[in-house]
Amino acid sequence: MKYGQFCPIASATEILGEKWTILIIRELLMGGRRFNVLQRGLGDISPALLTSRLKSLEQQGMIVKRRLTGQKGYEYFPTPACQALLPVLVAIGEWGIIWTRETMLDSDFDVEMLMLYMERAIDPTKIIGDESVIQFKFNDLQEQKDFWLLVKDEKVDFCVTDPGKDVNVYLNCSVRTMYEVWMGERSYNEVMQSGEMMVQGEPALTRNIKSWLRPGVFADSPREPVAAVA
Repeated sequence: MKYGQFCPIASATEILGEKWTILIIRELLMGGRRFNVLQRGLGDISPALLTSRLKSLEQQGMIVKRRLTGQKGYEYFPTPACQALLPVLVAIGEWGIIWTRETMLDSDFDVEMLMLYMERAIDPTKIIGDESVIQFKFNDLQEQKDFWLLVKDEKVDFCVTDPGKDVNVYLNCSVRTMYEVWMGERSYNEVMQSGEMMVQGEPALTRNIKSWLRPGVFADSPREPVAAVA
C-alpha cells in the first residue's frame, strides 16, 4: 500500500495500515514467538494471511524470522523498530478504552483470547509450591465452560481438559466479568460481593488474587476523556 505522500503518518501507515498488522505486532510485543501462538492470539485470521503479514513485516525490517533449532517451524522476534511501537499501541488502547468501550458487544468477549491473557498474566514466582492448578468456569458459555492453567516449575500451561490434579484456586464467573476485573473496570471485591464471581481455594492464594494473577496493561489507564482546557 503506497500513499505517495511525504507525510510521516502516511509512511508509517504504509507499513502498519493493512488489516491485522497492528494486532500481529501486539502479539509479538506481548511475547508471542511461534506461529501457532500468534494465531491463537489473533483468532479468526487465516494461516495464509498470517504468513503473508509476517513475510511483509520481515521485509519491512519489523521482525526477524529464525528457524527453530532441531524442530520444524520458525520463531519471530520484534526488531527495535517494532519494539518502539509499544507506547504507540498503549496509546491506541487507552484511546479505545475511553472512546469505544460503549460499542462493545457480548460477542466481542472471546474466551480463547481471554484465557491466553490469563495464561500470560500468571506470575509463577508468586504461586506457592512446585505445582498449582487454577480452574476457570465461565457460567455464560454453553459448551466448553471449564478451562485450567497448570503452573509448574515457573511455567504456565493452558488446558481445555481436566488435568486430573487437585485444584488450588477455582473461579466461577462470566467471561465479561473476568474481562472487566482483569482490565481494571471493576475490583475482585466488587464482583465477589455482588455474587457475579465465586472464588474458592487456598486462602494464601485467594486473599490477594492480583498478587499472582497480574492485571492487564490497561488496568490503571484513565476511563474518562481529558477535560478540555477552558
